[in-house]
Amino acid sequence: MAATSINTIREKVEAGERLSAEEGVYLYEYDNLLEVGELANIVRERKNGNYAYYNINTHLNPTNICVYRCKFCAFRSDLRGPRGYLMDDDQILERARGAHERGATEMHIVGGLHHMKQFDWYKNILQVIHNAYPEIHLKAFTAVEIDWFTRITKLSIREVLTELKEVGLGSLPGGGAEIFHEDVRGEICEHKADSDRWIEIHRTAHELGLHTTATMLYGHLEKPIHRVDHMIRLRNLQDETGGFQTFIPLAFHPENTNMSSIRKPSGQMDLRTMAISRLMLDNFPHVKAYWIMLGIGIAQVALSFGADDLDGTVVHELIYHDAGAQTPEALTVTQIRRLIEEAGRIPVERDTLYNRVERDAEGWRKGERILVAN
Repeated sequence: MAATSINTIREKVEAGERLSAEEGVYLYEYDNLLEVGELANIVRERKNGNYAYYNINTHLNPTNICVYRCKFCAFRSDLRGPRGYLMDDDQILERARGAHERGATEMHIVGGLHHMKQFDWYKNILQVIHNAYPEIHLKAFTAVEIDWFTRITKLSIREVLTELKEVGLGSLPGGGAEIFHEDVRGEICEHKADSDRWIEIHRTAHELGLHTTATMLYGHLEKPIHRVDHMIRLRNLQDETGGFQTFIPLAFHPENTNMSSIRKPSGQMDLRTMAISRLMLDNFPHVKAYWIMLGIGIAQVALSFGADDLDGTVVHELIYHDAGAQTPEALTVTQIRRLIEEAGRIPVERDTLYNRVERDAEGWRKGERILVAN
């Protein structure tokens, strides 16, 4: 077998052949970052041309009270902690109304696991929004939350997801994946759903016709081999189900966490991980540069390092800002389109399922009376 080299990797990339774990680790060690980015851009443009996607979305974090105490989390609070909060139906509906008025096509709903709340409380969050604004796609509840629901109800994964679909669930976000490798996962989040459980939940969602995203939290205790292992486990499930739409590498923000002594990943690490993600995950349609975590400048550059999506307008994001993210809490449509154009790409508004969204000259979504605020 030929020794791994950048030339053999280039040959495989140009031929559309799959890279091995050894080759993924090699790319983390290879010193020419621009060349790694160039290879990723070949794959990115092969799959998505010169387009870069965004959506109009709003985040909803209904509570930060959480039974788990993950070391990397700056968002959670104890039940009686001074930062703890719990949103009621009126507050949830007000958030949904604001999303509707801004022209949002998606609400991204994740939060803490409140141990005093039953499954019906979480279902009700979806129900009240879906009843009032059925045109808004609800991307809700990570695999860790789904696992918690199975624990408190004694229902199966399939039963929990089916009940959530009945009240408006449209797709699952990719949070809670962190790093799959057991040696690292046991250190940073030992009590919550393990990697096999996360994968089982996403497999079941795909079987039920629910598309999902996938994430990886990098820049803490893990090493390149752990990141590549994570990508390959995702790649294997995608081979099996085809249900993932997007991969999102998430840079660890250490501020205000129990791992605050760790230095935040550099911009070079962000771009390298983005590029390697695009190269390793050959069966994922999209790779997202989540500007909230990366920062606007790195996210723009990432559009030439494998990424084809910047996420969206993202109103009311709390989780990463609590961990020290210095980015704005929202971007306007005009701003996000300008960022994409400055990066030399063509902006395309999408919905959650990557259908193109068409709007008229005044910003109204065709077929619906929804105004987009610029």
